[in-house]
Amino acid sequence: MPRLRDFRNYSYQASRIDRCGRDIGSKRYWKLYAIENTIRVIIHSVLNVQIGIQWWDNAVGPTIKGRARDVRARYAGKPQNANPGAHEIHLVFLGDLTEIIRSNSHLFTPVVPKTNQLIATLEEIRVPRNLVGHMNFPNAFDRHAIDNAYSQLPALLQDLRSRNVPIEVPR
Repeated sequence: MPRLRDFRNYSYQASRIDRCGRDIGSKRYWKLYAIENTIRVIIHSVLNVQIGIQWWDNAVGPTIKGRARDVRARYAGKPQNANPGAHEIHLVFLGDLTEIIRSNSHLFTPVVPKTNQLIATLEEIRVPRNLVGHMNFPNAFDRHAIDNAYSQLPALLQDLRSRNVPIEVPR
């Protein structure tokens, strides 16, 4: 199978753009989707156990809460669009999720011993996530960072299960 090449380096052909889109979607986007949403589940599960059901009110800073309110308001103004989710954690971005973990690391470390490694891994995929999310073509370094972050999810979830933290989807 020939190596896929970034369409931006060649003259315009719709088929090149289509091939790049299919490749990125089938090899990278779904992993970023899984990473970001699994991190939401992990944050919710840990903080729900450590703080309680109202963890968002107690563990999230005003800047992130404000961004979530703004996003909620934009969605409320467009009721014809899909709802991103009832819980506020569905309204924030990867950088915000990383900051929630960082600012509550004292609550994460007892159940996720490699919390600092998790934060570092999430920081490593911020740029690749934005590249893919904004329909750009990731390079080998970016692809490796995404693959590496994705490969760590099973161990993170196992750490939680082994410490009797119920895995709960935020609703």
